[in-house]
Amino acid sequence: VRSLLQDAASNGAGKRYLIQHSAGSGKSNSIAWLARQLIELTNNGQTIFDSIVIVTDRRVLDTQITETIRQFTQVSSTVGHAETSAHLRQLITEGKKIVITTVQKFPFIIDAITNEHRGRNFAIIIDEAHSSQGGRTAAAMNVSLGDAVNDEDDENTFEDQINSIIESRRLLPNAGYFAFTATPKNKTLELFGEPAPQPDGTIKHLPFHAYTMKQAIQEGFILDVLGNHTTIDSYFNLVKKVNDDPEFDSKRSQRKLRKYVEGHEYAIATKAEIMVDHFHESVFLPHKIDGRARAMVVTDGVDRAIAYYHAINTYIAEHRYPYKAIVAFSGEREYGGQKVTEASLNGFPSNRIPERIQEDPYRILICADKFQTGYDEPLLHTMYVDKTLTGIKAVQTISRLNRAHPNKSETFVLDFMNTSDVIRESFSDYYRTTILADETDPNKLHDLKASLDQHQIYSQEQVEQLVTNYLNGDDRSTLDPIADSCVEPYLELDEDGQVEFKGSAKSFVRLYAFLSQVLPYGNPEWEKLSIFLNFLIPRLPAPEEDDLSVGILDAVDMDSYRTEKQATQRITLEDEDAEIDPVPVGGGGHIQEPEMERLSQIVATFNEIWGGEFTTPDQVAKAIQGMPELVTNDSAYKNAMLNSDQQNARIEHDAALRRLITSMVRSNTELYKRYTDNAEFRSWLNETVFWTTYLSDPSD
Repeated sequence: VRSLLQDAASNGAGKRYLIQHSAGSGKSNSIAWLARQLIELTNNGQTIFDSIVIVTDRRVLDTQITETIRQFTQVSSTVGHAETSAHLRQLITEGKKIVITTVQKFPFIIDAITNEHRGRNFAIIIDEAHSSQGGRTAAAMNVSLGDAVNDEDDENTFEDQINSIIESRRLLPNAGYFAFTATPKNKTLELFGEPAPQPDGTIKHLPFHAYTMKQAIQEGFILDVLGNHTTIDSYFNLVKKVNDDPEFDSKRSQRKLRKYVEGHEYAIATKAEIMVDHFHESVFLPHKIDGRARAMVVTDGVDRAIAYYHAINTYIAEHRYPYKAIVAFSGEREYGGQKVTEASLNGFPSNRIPERIQEDPYRILICADKFQTGYDEPLLHTMYVDKTLTGIKAVQTISRLNRAHPNKSETFVLDFMNTSDVIRESFSDYYRTTILADETDPNKLHDLKASLDQHQIYSQEQVEQLVTNYLNGDDRSTLDPIADSCVEPYLELDEDGQVEFKGSAKSFVRLYAFLSQVLPYGNPEWEKLSIFLNFLIPRLPAPEEDDLSVGILDAVDMDSYRTEKQATQRITLEDEDAEIDPVPVGGGGHIQEPEMERLSQIVATFNEIWGGEFTTPDQVAKAIQGMPELVTNDSAYKNAMLNSDQQNARIEHDAALRRLITSMVRSNTELYKRYTDNAEFRSWLNETVFWTTYLSDPSD
């Protein structure tokens, strides 16, 4: 903060700063300290910033930062928390020193914020820059706070209007930008980072200041969430349940089958048991955060989160454990034939989830996207991951565990979906300082425009006419026909041509929206094409691709499912700064040709990849050998052996063995079938296991 204040005092408004500040290590406090002192920052007796605007895209942090700043300022009149867009306009117009708001409110204030702000300087503090600052939202913010176009000035020509739009996209000269993030993307580094020319002609971009994950761990502000990472490997065996052997698209089918087996009722129940057993035996302990440790279950979608909610709470109730699970997801979902929300399932309002998970009996928080980012809960000790996580998403999600607590010495991750190598690769970019290897090449926009032009979907006259009408404020009845007239030549292209044109159009719009903020020069032709394409793209239908995997799930059944726990390991990261590549600028694309295979071959391939080994004669024998120990551990049978006669013990034994065999229906199908279908085998197994256990020492 001192470095930022010193540099801003020397350079005044108009500079960009990127602060790579590790998640969980006090970013809210840093933002509060910075905002409080920027108010009074002067140069030669002149105040540098008239207003400080703090932008966050998370409502929890919006409130959190507000309260933190109010504690530091001790003067409530200095701080304004914008509850609505109208309120935000009012606060800025009144000259409130610190205004805190969410990024969603900025696009609504363009019309209201005009010439009175030309002579004022702003400090814009952006929390989690990569998700709050970009494209149209950035342009909206800049127009709102800057030298906006005066629509009443009749002297503005068409080119003046275009140039004004170009200027509005750029970062304002009368605003200093202070962008905080734990996981800077390439766009963030190029937009806010410090340019560093290299001998080979490239220009790298670095953060102005970095408080790295490594340093925060070493200094004890956060915990190392990679210290105890355990993977659970899942193995499945599918069977074809139809007599014929139809063909399906192999690649799509494989993806659907994997999702099917991972979300299967039995798979969910199995994984839920593993989670609860681990939580009860290893987390719900007096010495884990003074007996207050909590866990989070990260799921792949709302349906799976609800399924876990029921499976986990059912298993907890069956074992009479003294805690419950909470589920968190957005919106309403139909489940089990009825509409449900998180509030209807939990029995209390959604906004009370953060406080209720801190209170008994609630110990396990099951999430579908919610609470995976921006959630600050030091009592979180363990995470159960049943969702594919890569890159920034993996870092943000698993880092929910890193918040420090006086009695929290370690964390634990049980991962059903991701390998340790994938997690290592995701974290490696953000363990130390993250550097942008090179700048985005603006010449790629020339290439994309040339590719678009050669398809002859539009003419330059059509582009000019639509943009002219748009800037004149014409209604859609004059704009839409121009864009509609370009749809017919698009439909005359073959499928590959349609995919290439639409992909290039989207790439051009995305790349230009970014580059227009960082380039020192403007290009009116690019701006006009960008406006035109924003009207055209929504009208272009995607080439129809038949899903040739439809029906695959109705033709298969899951015959076997088992899990295998791997060794817990510490994931170690390289002790060096990481370089990431600039924004990709590829365009176009192509249609993926279906690869048709017979159902029997698709099932065989799937089982070969994911199946492992199931129910061989050796496995049946091995399972039988382990049964006496498992049955002896059954609490009802153990009690009967200690306190009842042989007859009652035998009754409890047979019941315990039946429960054990039933639990093997998926992992050892052959054994289950023999026991249920063959009376002679069942009688032999009952006798063998009973006398092996009953004649042993039950207290052992």
